[in-house]
Amino acid sequence: MKKWQGFLSLLLVVAAMAGLCYLVLYGVDETGVGSAAKTKLGLDLAGGVSITYEVVGDETPSKADLDDTVFKLRKRIDQYSTEANVYPEGSDRISIEIPGVTDANAILKDLGSPGALYFIRALDPDGNLNYQQMFTEDGMPAYSEEGKPLYTLTKPIDQIVAEGSAVLSGTDVVSSEAKSYNNDYNQVEYIVSLQFSDEGSQKFADATGEAAMRTGLAGTIAIYYDNELISVPNVQERIAGGSAQISGMRDINEANNLAQNIRIGGLKLELQELRSNVVGAQLGTDAINTSLKAGLIGLILVILLMIVVYRLPGFASSVALVMYCMMVILCINLFEMTMTLPGIAGIILSVGMAVDANVIIFARIKEELRAGMTVDSAIKSGFSKALSAIIDGNITTLIAAFVLMVMGSGTIKGFAYTLAVGIVLSMFTALFVTRLLVNAFYAVGVKSPVLYGLSAKEKQGEVRTIDFLGKRKAFFGISIAVILVGIISMIVFKATTGDALNYSLEFKGGTATTVAFDTAMSRESIEQQVIPELERITGDANVQWQTVNDTNEVIFKTRVLNVDERQDLNNTMLSKFNIGEEKITTETIGSTISGEMKKESLLAVGIATICMLIYIWFRFSDIRFGASAVCALLHDVLVVITFYSLVRFSVSSTFIACMLTIVGYSINATIVIFDRVRENLHDMKKKDTLQDMVNRSVSQTLSRSIFTSLTTVIMVVMLYILGVSSIREFALPLIIGIVCGTYSSVCITGALWHVLREKFPPAPEED
Repeated sequence: MKKWQGFLSLLLVVAAMAGLCYLVLYGVDETGVGSAAKTKLGLDLAGGVSITYEVVGDETPSKADLDDTVFKLRKRIDQYSTEANVYPEGSDRISIEIPGVTDANAILKDLGSPGALYFIRALDPDGNLNYQQMFTEDGMPAYSEEGKPLYTLTKPIDQIVAEGSAVLSGTDVVSSEAKSYNNDYNQVEYIVSLQFSDEGSQKFADATGEAAMRTGLAGTIAIYYDNELISVPNVQERIAGGSAQISGMRDINEANNLAQNIRIGGLKLELQELRSNVVGAQLGTDAINTSLKAGLIGLILVILLMIVVYRLPGFASSVALVMYCMMVILCINLFEMTMTLPGIAGIILSVGMAVDANVIIFARIKEELRAGMTVDSAIKSGFSKALSAIIDGNITTLIAAFVLMVMGSGTIKGFAYTLAVGIVLSMFTALFVTRLLVNAFYAVGVKSPVLYGLSAKEKQGEVRTIDFLGKRKAFFGISIAVILVGIISMIVFKATTGDALNYSLEFKGGTATTVAFDTAMSRESIEQQVIPELERITGDANVQWQTVNDTNEVIFKTRVLNVDERQDLNNTMLSKFNIGEEKITTETIGSTISGEMKKESLLAVGIATICMLIYIWFRFSDIRFGASAVCALLHDVLVVITFYSLVRFSVSSTFIACMLTIVGYSINATIVIFDRVRENLHDMKKKDTLQDMVNRSVSQTLSRSIFTSLTTVIMVVMLYILGVSSIREFALPLIIGIVCGTYSSVCITGALWHVLREKFPPAPEED
C-alpha cells in the first residue's frame, strides 16, 4: 500500500464510522428503522401483551391435553416473536405473553378462538345439506370482500358433530402451510397444503371419495372454525395418502390466514379469552439501563487494555470493535430481532470473539517480530498465519448457532440469532477493517516495531515453553474432583429437597401474585421497595414482575410459595404498603419452558455438538482433536453446573443462555490451540518429542488465551457490578464459565489430545 492509499484508507474508515454512527442514532429512513431507539425488546426488558385463555367446558382437561395445547400455541405465536411465553395457569387456563407489542385486541383478532375446527361433509345421514350459501336481505347471494361466496350452517355445530357429519377435527391435522407455485401457464397460484395424521388420512380419503361422486354443493367439504365456515372447497377426486391442497387463494396473505386458522384450530382443547392486558417488563427498566452502562464501561476498559498491550494494532482493533458494535446494533434492528437477556449474552460472546480474532492476529505479529522479521513482513505473516485459527474457531461456533437457530425455540433461538450475526460481523471487522487500518498506518510512515507490540526491552527469540503436560495428572485430578463434588451435591440435594438444582419458575412453574395497590406504583418504587421484600420471603433473586396498563395492579411471579410464605407476603403488604388480603390474589402458574421445549433444546445442543465434532474432525483430519474439544466442552458445562448446585443459584432461562455462551466460548478457545498444534505437528523436527511440541503450542497461544478471557471477563464483571440481582445471577456463573473455559483450553485439551494420541497412535498413512 502506497502512502496516499494509506491516507485514503484512513479517511474511508473515518467516513464509515460517521455513517454507522448516524444510522445507529437516526436509522435508514425518516421513520428511524435500524436505529438503536427502534430495538425490539423482550418481555424481560420491555413488556408486551398478556392474554389468558380458559378451557371451554365443565370438565378439567388432562395434563397431557393441556401440555399439547401449550406446545401447539407456542408454535402458533412464533410469528410474533421467538421470545414469546406460553404456559399453563392453574388446571384449566393458558397464558400467552408476547413481547414488543401493545395492541392486545389486534393479537386476539389474529389468534381467533383456539379450538373447534371441523371438516364437515355437505350432506347429513338423511341427505339434507349441513350448510348452504348465504343470501342478502334482497335475496341475492352474499359474497365476501374478496368476492368469494359466503356459506352458513343449516343447523347447530353440536348437532352436526353428533350426527357424524364432522368427518375430521382439528386434532387430525398434523400441519397446515401456505405455499405458491407456477402452473402450466406460468401463472402464480396460491394454495394451502395440509398433512393429516394416519387416522385422519383414512377418514379424509373416505369423505373425499363420497364427495367426488357428487356435484354442486353436495360435492364439497366445508372447514368450520371459530363459529364460521372459513372455506368450502370442491372435491374433484378421492384424496388418499394423508396430504391435500386447497387452491383458489387470491394471494399469499389469504393462503396464510387460512393456514393459520387451520393450525390454531388443531388444538386438543377449545379455548375462550378470559382476560388480556398490556404488561410491563419482567426485569424492570434498571435491567436495561445497567446493562447499557455496564456494556459501555466494559467496552472502554477493553479498548484501553488493547491499546496498552498491543499499542498501534490495539488502537486499530479498538476502532474496528466500535464499528463492530454499531453494525451489530444496526443488524439486530434491521432484522427485527427481539432483544432479551439471553440475546445480550450472545452479543457478549460475539464481542469476546471479535476481540479474540484481533488478539490472535496481534500475537502472531508480535511473534514474527520476535523471530526477527521486519514490521511489513510480520504484518503480512501475522494475518496470514492467524487466518486458519480465526476461520475454524468462528465457523465451529457458527455451526452451533445455525443448528440452534433451526431446531431451537424461544430463548435458544433468540440467542442463536444474535450470536450468528455477531460472529459474521466479528470476522469482517477483524479480517478487513483491522487489516486495512494496520496496513494504512504502516503506509503513512508508522513503522517502529515498538508500536506494533514488541517492547524495546523484549528480546528476540521464541516464547518460553511451559511444561503444561508435565502437570496433566494434577490438572485432570482437580477437574475430576470438582465434577464429582457437583455430582455428589446434586445427589444430596435431590434426596433432601427433591431437586438436584434450584429450578426457577420457568422450569417448575410458580406462583403469580397480583397486588392491587391503592395508587399506581412507580417502577423505581417497585424495584427498590417491593422486590427486596419478595426476595427475602422466597430466598430467591429470580423474581419477575409486570405492571398492568391503565390499572394499579402489579403481577409478581416467584417460585411456588407455601402457606407460610403466602402469609408472610400478605403481612408484608399490609404492614409496609397498607394493602389488605382482599386486594391480593394468587394463582399457580406452569413452567414457561415446557417438556417439549426442553427436549427440543437438548436435541438441538446435542446435534450442534455432533456437527462441531464432525467439522473439527474434517478440518484437522484427526478425530482425536474433535473428541478432546468435546470433552473440554463437557468439562466446562459440568463445572458450571457444579457451581449452580453448590451456590443454589436459580436455574432459569438465563441458565440456558449461560450454558450456550460457555459452549461457544470454550470451543473457540480450544480451536485456537489445536490450530497451533496442527501447525507445529506439521513442522515438527525429529529431535522434538510429541510432548514438547504440545507444550510449545500451548505456550505460544497462552497470551491469546489470557487476554481474550480477560477482555470478555471485563465485560461480564461490569454486568455483575452494576446489574440488578437477576442480572448478577446471570453474570457470576458466566464469569466462572469463562475462567473455566480458559483453564480447560490451556491445561486440559492439549494434554487430553496427547493422551489419546499416545493411547491410539495414528496409522502410518495418517502421519
